[in-house]
Amino acid sequence: MELTIQVASTGEAMALFGPGDRNLRLLREAFGVQVTGRGTAVRLSGDQALVERVAGILNGVISLYRSGARVPRDYVEREVEANAQNRAEESPSNSNGDPNGEAFEPPPQLPDESHLRSSETRTQGRFAGEPPAERLSFQGIARSRGQEAYLRAMVENELVFCIGPAGTGKTFLAVRMAVSFLRSGGIKKIILCRPAVEAGEKLGFLPGDLQAKINPYLRPLYDALNDILDYDQVKRFLEREIIEILPLAYMRGRTLNNAFIILDEGQNTSISQMKMFLTRMGTHSRIVVNGDITQVDLPEDTPSGLIHAHKIIRDIPLVAWIEMQRADIVRHPLVKKIVEAYEGAEPGLR
Repeated sequence: MELTIQVASTGEAMALFGPGDRNLRLLREAFGVQVTGRGTAVRLSGDQALVERVAGILNGVISLYRSGARVPRDYVEREVEANAQNRAEESPSNSNGDPNGEAFEPPPQLPDESHLRSSETRTQGRFAGEPPAERLSFQGIARSRGQEAYLRAMVENELVFCIGPAGTGKTFLAVRMAVSFLRSGGIKKIILCRPAVEAGEKLGFLPGDLQAKINPYLRPLYDALNDILDYDQVKRFLEREIIEILPLAYMRGRTLNNAFIILDEGQNTSISQMKMFLTRMGTHSRIVVNGDITQVDLPEDTPSGLIHAHKIIRDIPLVAWIEMQRADIVRHPLVKKIVEAYEGAEPGLR
């Protein structure tokens, strides 16, 4: 049997091959399968059952990489050891560990074929590198039904709004999906922005240059990135402007093509700011807007752009609205109780 696994980028190939093609050598020696890596493709040749086992391991590396998670250096080595142990347990009477005729089982919690390309033609998603939505698995990433619906909406729709209480993972999941699209080649740039609105305080004069003044407002976006990527990766992407983090006001006048654009704290935009932001979308771009409409920090006479958008554009095709609930809160258990307490308080005490 011959099979080709196609990767979407040089970075993905580096993760798949390992330092000095170490991963490919490990698989070649462990399974006796011909494994050849050239450019952004790996070609497998050998016994069908063995090829499928090797493909499952390589596919697991790709799935981890595209999900935004860090791929452990010893991932392939551990998978080879686990595979050998499973084969020994399944065939205790077979001293040479011959797996012929055994059913192929992909690594748990990972899509088994979503990144394989063989002689059959596979239907791609809307953008290059995007797997078909019906074959995606969010197991191990989504921690609630609301989060799974949010992830699926970001794959299937070009504009997604997510409303929900604090601690439901709105920002983190959006950034993680953006990194996944970047790594798979679906987009070329990530734009993260927030309105520079103070949370019920007047900070007055802030020392430093302009960047130092706006950094406190953008800190949550840096935190989300640093949770997903290594510090050096974040620094390199920012220096090369592959990732931009900026205040909402800096978005005016831009047209953003081939980009994944995230607006955080959308409840703190005015109506005109929300209109300005949404009309920045260029070709092959996606927008995600998230916010908590119970925590609006705008002046009382300024309507929230997020609440207004919820009323007027929720029925437009390719626009998805996800509403997270208290059950979707994944922070400290006390956060859920605090949200419930505030929601249950008398109107005059809120």
